[in-house]
Amino acid sequence: MNLSSPTIIKQILQKYNIKPSKSLGQNFLINKNILSKIIKASNLSKNDIVLEVGPGIGTLTYELAQNASKVIAIEKDHDMINILQETLSEFNNVNIVEDDILEISNFQFLISNQIQKPNAKYKVVANIPYYLTSHLIRTFLECENQPQEIILLIQKEVAQRITAKPPHMNLLAVSVQYYAKPEIISYVPRNCFLPAPKVDSAIIKITPHISSLSFSQKRESREFNDLFFKVVKAGFSHPRKQLANNFCSELDIEKEAVQNWLLQNNIKPTQRAETLSVNNWKNLANSFIIK
Repeated sequence: MNLSSPTIIKQILQKYNIKPSKSLGQNFLINKNILSKIIKASNLSKNDIVLEVGPGIGTLTYELAQNASKVIAIEKDHDMINILQETLSEFNNVNIVEDDILEISNFQFLISNQIQKPNAKYKVVANIPYYLTSHLIRTFLECENQPQEIILLIQKEVAQRITAKPPHMNLLAVSVQYYAKPEIISYVPRNCFLPAPKVDSAIIKITPHISSLSFSQKRESREFNDLFFKVVKAGFSHPRKQLANNFCSELDIEKEAVQNWLLQNNIKPTQRAETLSVNNWKNLANSFIIK
């Protein structure tokens, strides 16, 4: 079944008397070449477990099922469940779970429960609604059991923000790059979707940094993470203002102490947050002993 065919998609939706939901950001992919790029970027093998978010009618799920060992598809929209059971009926390696991905707090438990295998590694591959992007990426990167890789089809502008470099950094870029390496695989024109969204998209691949910390190290790491983001959020609190001013007001620190702290890290007090690299922010958090 060619689930990327506009004609077939329309027939399926008509059969079930369903219209794409704007509130859930349902835009179905209708370009086979883009599907192939997502699968190639995912570098799947028959040993891989894939967690897919928002499978819709199963266009991407169909391709994933042919390339992975197991696909766990999380769908929030009850109306799509019957469709998925039809479009994916030929596969015995797809588990459809009706749930809200943002309500799931333990992905390892979810996966283990679905495949009866503890501590299984997994990849996230999905064409996600734009409104979910930042929250979902942060959720996966901050969870105890990070995915091996995250391959997403997201809004082009957001993908560019995530992969930004100094002097064009932003809070989202720092938040993602602190945990992982993001790269844009390909841009996707809006006419590759049905219905067509108002903006273009991009395939982004996010590879978490490898971590092999002990329990005590993880606890210390979580404490550092909290401090790191406290400093970063203070720095970006007013992006167009100078760092020294932001830190003074947001962290309630005397200006002279802030200036000395910045200079110790080879950062000018007059710089803006967008000019700092992730390493700059790490150094600031490491030397944050003022308060």
